[in-house]
Amino acid sequence: MDENLRRTPLYEAHRQLGARLVPFAGYAMPVQYEGIVKEHEAVRERVGLFDVSHMGELFLSGADALRVVDHLVTNAVWKLEVGQAMYTACCNASGRILDDLIVYRIAEAEVLVVCNASNRAKISAHFAEHAKGKCDFIDRSDELCLLALQGPKAAAVMRELGGELADLAFFHTAEGEVASIPCRVARTGYTGEDGFEIFVANDRAADLWKALMDAGAAHGIAPVGLGARDTLRLESKLSLYGNDIDETTHPYEAGLGWVVKLDHDFVGRDALKQIKEEGYERRLVGFEMTGRGIARHGFDIVHDGQVVGVVTSGSPSPTLGNNIGLGYVPQSLAKVGSIFQVDIRGKKKVDAQVVKTPFYKRKQE
Repeated sequence: MDENLRRTPLYEAHRQLGARLVPFAGYAMPVQYEGIVKEHEAVRERVGLFDVSHMGELFLSGADALRVVDHLVTNAVWKLEVGQAMYTACCNASGRILDDLIVYRIAEAEVLVVCNASNRAKISAHFAEHAKGKCDFIDRSDELCLLALQGPKAAAVMRELGGELADLAFFHTAEGEVASIPCRVARTGYTGEDGFEIFVANDRAADLWKALMDAGAAHGIAPVGLGARDTLRLESKLSLYGNDIDETTHPYEAGLGWVVKLDHDFVGRDALKQIKEEGYERRLVGFEMTGRGIARHGFDIVHDGQVVGVVTSGSPSPTLGNNIGLGYVPQSLAKVGSIFQVDIRGKKKVDAQVVKTPFYKRKQE
C-alpha cells in the first residue's frame, strides 16, 4: 500500500477485520472484507456498516448562507426546513455537472454540503469563492468521519444505540448521541436500502464503529467495502460521479432532471433551460445483458454495426442474478425494450436490452 495514501481514523479497524485495502480518491479504503457478494447480501437482507470518511463535508453559515448554496445548486435549497436534506447537482455555467451533492439545512442559517471525495478540492474551492464576503465557509472534511449504517435492520441497531434518532424521517437529520457519542445522524444513504449516515469527530470514530458492530452482531451486521457499495448503488440506479456523470454530462440526459428547479437563479440555469427547451440527443439508460457477458465502464455500445454510445457502469447483480449496466445511448434507443450490443473488449458483441430502472427497489414496510 502506497505510504502517501491518506488513512481514515478507521484504518486499523479495517486491517484487523482483514479488509483488502485499495487506493481510492487519495485514500487507502477497504474494497471488501469477506467478499463483495456476501457484503452486498448483508445490506439487502440485514445490515451493513461502511466507512465513507473520504467524503467531503463543507459548512456554510450566516444570514446569506442559504442563498449562497441555493445559487450554486440546481435544486431549490431555499425550500428546505431546518433538519431536512436534499439531493442536488452542482453545475458549471454550461449546465454540466461539477458534482452531485446532498445538502442539509442544519440550522436556520447553517448548511452542510456533502460532496464526493474525488471532487472535494474542486467543490470546496468553488463554494469558498462564492461564499467570500457573503457568509462563513469552513471545510471540515479532515475533522469528521462519516459512517453509513445501511439495510433493513439498520433502524433496529440505531434504536439500541441512538434512541429517538432511529425515528428520523427519510432525508432528515438531527444531532444527538449514538452509544453516548455526540454525532450528527441523517436518514440518508447510497444503497437503495433504509439506513443512516453518521457524522462523528475523528477521535470518537473508532469507538462508534465498535459500538455499532457490537450492537449489530445480533442482527447479522457485516462490515462492507467499496465493492459492494458499488453493486448496491448500481442496482438502485444511483449515479456514480466519474462514471455516470461528470463535467461532460448535464442533469437532463443523466436522468436527473428532477433535481433541476428552473424557478430559482443558479449557476447553469440559463444553459439548462435552453437544453430542456431544445432537447438533447442521448440519455442514460439501464440495461440487462441478454447474452453472456459482463458490461464494464468504458465499453462501447453498438447498434447496426455502429458505435452509438458507451457503458458508464456495469456489473453482475447479486440481488437479481443477471448482468446489468448503465450507459448513454441515442434517444431512439432509450425506450424500454430497445436492443443493442455491448462490445466486450473488442472480442465479442453481446446483446443487451433497455429495462425499467431502478433495477431493484426495496419493499416499503
